[in-house]
Amino acid sequence: MAEAAPRMNATTVNPLASTVLFVDDEPLSCKWFARTFEDEFAVLTASGVDEALGILALQGDDLAVVVTDYRMPLRDGLDLLRHLQRSHRHLVRLMATAYAEKDVAIAAINEGQVFRVLEKPLDGPQTRLALREALQLYRRQAQERALHENRVQAMRETLGFLAHELNTPLATVRGNMQALRERHEVQQAPAPGVDGRVAFAERRAGEILAAIEAAERSALYCQSLVSTFVQSARDAYPGAVTETITAASLVQALLDEFPFERDERDWVHRDTTADFALPGRRDLLYLVLCTLTKNALQALRGTPHPRLNIELGRDTLGDGALKPWLRFADNGSGIPSDVLDRLLKAPVTTRAHAGGNGMGLIFCRRVLQSIGGAIAIESEAGRGTTVTLNFQPFHETNLREAPV
Repeated sequence: MAEAAPRMNATTVNPLASTVLFVDDEPLSCKWFARTFEDEFAVLTASGVDEALGILALQGDDLAVVVTDYRMPLRDGLDLLRHLQRSHRHLVRLMATAYAEKDVAIAAINEGQVFRVLEKPLDGPQTRLALREALQLYRRQAQERALHENRVQAMRETLGFLAHELNTPLATVRGNMQALRERHEVQQAPAPGVDGRVAFAERRAGEILAAIEAAERSALYCQSLVSTFVQSARDAYPGAVTETITAASLVQALLDEFPFERDERDWVHRDTTADFALPGRRDLLYLVLCTLTKNALQALRGTPHPRLNIELGRDTLGDGALKPWLRFADNGSGIPSDVLDRLLKAPVTTRAHAGGNGMGLIFCRRVLQSIGGAIAIESEAGRGTTVTLNFQPFHETNLREAPV
């Protein structure tokens, strides 16, 4: 095997920068390629397919572009291209050959998915231009892959969180239905022509009707969450126009659809001084509001005169921009300082016995960060909690005033 030109230490190479692997069985060709292009690119060389595969195994994460000769002993460039197509599809591939037969070029494109076919002897300026274009393509595809992976991860987290949110109301429905079955009393068969009747044993007056209404509210809440995600899936199709959602309309949907228990709805009060358009996807923002509402209601249970204020407002910044915010303030038990310090950084919960997993506020923070916003929590044990959702500032032309 011919001696290859010295190779760089891969630990010094930026994986997304300018690392090119050049494969050719001619030592002079490898040396010329490295000396010609090392002023702009990080260059690795290999004298054959087997050596190239060894570099890929050890340093594959550092490579962006592979340029391979076609005519080499033992294994030709098409063998390497086929391997890259199977196992390293993210690399941009070029073929250099002095045998530019039509069938070779077609095979390289069809089987190896090459970006360019370069004719030997290589022309310096043309090859440099091809390398630049190949790196641009690699970086663009790398960004697209990263964006796709982030979206997939966000979808996994969202679906996991949605499943957690659906679990509680569905458990309520099942529990209420079980209670109805247990309290159903079999009646004697009605006389001919008389409508059938059923009876339920109540421990206190109105208990059965309350259970039915609670089950209905929980079922409607589950339905609203699912329908929201169905609409988001439709909005994801090319050409779909996503409707603008205002903060006031989303809060109203929350008040209409959330499965409040007993008199919890009476605890909640809305104060809207200004409405504004919300960025981002409705389904994620709706889940954020549901999470904050659920947390506040749980903290208010057992509190004398419980109250949750949902406030919409804005601050005026020095440049005249308006900074909108949405705030949840309760007069519940508050959060201990040691828990508050970790609340948005790690899955911390004080309600593990009730099925809490501590991921709710972390999910809320990620949603706000994804749209350029932030979440802030102020609390003191025994004195309630205030959670503020801060959105990106905008100017007066984007503001929609809400009736006060």
